[in-house]
Amino acid sequence: MNIRIQSLIGIARRAGKIASGDAQIEAMVKKRKGFLLIIAEDAHGAQKKYTKWANDLKLPVFVTGTKLELGHSIGLSPRSAVLILDQGFAKAILLARS
Repeated sequence: MNIRIQSLIGIARRAGKIASGDAQIEAMVKKRKGFLLIIAEDAHGAQKKYTKWANDLKLPVFVTGTKLELGHSIGLSPRSAVLILDQGFAKAILLARS
């Protein structure tokens, strides 16, 4: 995972603009409150589950890094997915991936 992307995800967490963990992500996706779903490359179950939901809601999905890297970027234990709840952070992360 790109260092810039890890930094942006960490800043978004400190700003309170992410949801992580199955229950939080599921609740926010059902409320249609999210701008970018980031899924770890080694989280095949999460990719299957969340990609279908995201496609139904036209929510961009970005598959990158490992669960360990994703968890490290938000300062928590390994995470299979993180939902960005702020449009500005989502745009910045999508720009940083190129």
